Amino acid sequence: MKKSYVLVVLVVSVLFFVPLFHGGIAVAARTQDGSEAWGYVEVRPKAHMFWWYYRSPYRVQDPNKPWPIILWLQGGPGASGVGIGNFEEVGPLDTDLKPRNSTWLQKADLLFVDNPVGTGFSFVEDKNLLVKTDEEAATDLTTLLIEVFNRNESLQKSPLYIVAESYGGKYAVTLGLSALKAIEAGKLKLKLGGIALGDSWISPEDFVFSWGPFLKDVSRLDDNGLQKSNSLAQKIKLQIDKNQLEDATNSWSELEDVISTSSNSVDFYNFLLDSGMDPVSLTAAELSKEIAMKRYSRYLDSFRASPGGGGDLESLMNGAIRKKLNIIPDNVQWGGQSDLVFTSLAGDFMRPRINEVDELLAKGVNVTVYNGQLDVICATKGTEAWVEKLKWVGLKTFLSMERTPIYCGDDKVTKGFTRSYRNLHFYWILGAGHFVPVDQPCVALTMVGGITHTPIASK
Repeated sequence: MKKSYVLVVLVVSVLFFVPLFHGGIAVAARTQDGSEAWGYVEVRPKAHMFWWYYRSPYRVQDPNKPWPIILWLQGGPGASGVGIGNFEEVGPLDTDLKPRNSTWLQKADLLFVDNPVGTGFSFVEDKNLLVKTDEEAATDLTTLLIEVFNRNESLQKSPLYIVAESYGGKYAVTLGLSALKAIEAGKLKLKLGGIALGDSWISPEDFVFSWGPFLKDVSRLDDNGLQKSNSLAQKIKLQIDKNQLEDATNSWSELEDVISTSSNSVDFYNFLLDSGMDPVSLTAAELSKEIAMKRYSRYLDSFRASPGGGGDLESLMNGAIRKKLNIIPDNVQWGGQSDLVFTSLAGDFMRPRINEVDELLAKGVNVTVYNGQLDVICATKGTEAWVEKLKWVGLKTFLSMERTPIYCGDDKVTKGFTRSYRNLHFYWILGAGHFVPVDQPCVALTMVGGITHTPIASK
């Protein structure tokens, strides 16, 4: 049994899995061959965060390039990385439990978490323990990393890359700073390799201002829709400037409603598609609590081989996966507290995190930004706008550089573009919406190999 399989306080066993208990809750387990491990960390009293680690079967030893670990952070807020990121996007199996040819395990080990507490299989015993800010979420995640990495010297040898999607980008940059502080204080034993922000909600203001012009350019809005969109975006800007962030969240919901009506229900994750919803019948409160999550899963549903059947994620997670894990408390349902997570973060949802990106760049951390061409919710136009607001000393040179085209395999069709200068990197991914690994799996896999400097990136 290899040492790197031993996470937290796992013990060697010939059994399929070994659950260890703390306070009546099984905190950790693993497969017999050590290829997977999972468990709970009590990040605060009565607040339990679930994690799931996969050791890559493609691991190679290279003294000049240590094998990387990717921590995947999902968005929402309230979307499950253990569920969506794992089975829908980059994990070893899809929702039909069939092997994924484009799994990111080909480039790195994978660590999925259900973050913040209340998401997925994570849970709180008291609803008052749900996080209200990105910083609180980062503190909990740092506690989890301390528990997972500090007890395993083998894991400490692998650089950790935080890869985030959507709202997960806000967690990523706050966690990056929190983790660095813990590392510098000697409390956390790991090497931070870098942070990647995929279609990330870093500057809500820039995104809401991008929606109208972008959708007008691609004919999903007319001048009337554009005017309504810009008017509400201006209202949101004023609310953010006045720190009226919950009001801004409600106005964001109102803006989504207006755009859905004016565009005949454009899919916010891919403007080439319709969402198939009737947002007119929904209130702003319902939008903020439920529709963001429903839109999140509806787009991914369209890629399943058997929509509504064997590929149904909720049924899978609360059925076969729950049975396999065998440590989920009886009173916990996957996603049972997700709506509460979104509501609890309503006061921080519209808060920008551009300054945190600047801090990471100033500290020399590798920051990668990647964006799907067809995304609306985190449109490339908005991402470019917030990147141009960075105070980083290398920004002017970065913006002046020519982009390099991206290809995939033997295909000579342009799949995207990239630009890099010092520790800032940007990828424009063509033909992809909000979920880049789903829409362009080959490009995403090649990209993440480059981001993590994996020993087999070029193979």
